[in-house]
Amino acid sequence: MQKARIKLASTDIGKINQTCDYIKGIAEKTGVVMRGPIPLPTKKLKLCTRKGPCGNGTATWERYEMRVHKRLIDLGIDERALRLVMRVPIPDGLNIEIEMIDT
Repeated sequence: MQKARIKLASTDIGKINQTCDYIKGIAEKTGVVMRGPIPLPTKKLKLCTRKGPCGNGTATWERYEMRVHKRLIDLGIDERALRLVMRVPIPDGLNIEIEMIDT
C-alpha cells in the first residue's frame, strides 16, 4: 500500500491549520486513512540587536523572534485522493512537501 507524507511549514500557524483542515476534509470525503496533523517541534530563530545606532549610551537591546511551525500528515492514498490533494490551494508563505512512501 502506498502512503503520501505531507510536510507543512510556515511562520503563520493559521495558514497551516487552514490547509490541514482542507486536507482532512478531502480524507473524509474520499474515505482514505489519515494520520495527523502531527505537530513537529517549532523552530525559533532569535536575533538581538542594539537599539542605539552608535556605540555610546546605555546597552539596550531589541529582541526579535521568528517561529517556524511544522506539521506532518500521513495519508493512505488512492488516485482520486491524490488528485484532490494536489489541487489544495496553498496560501503565500506556506511551504508544502509531498512524498510517496511504500508501506
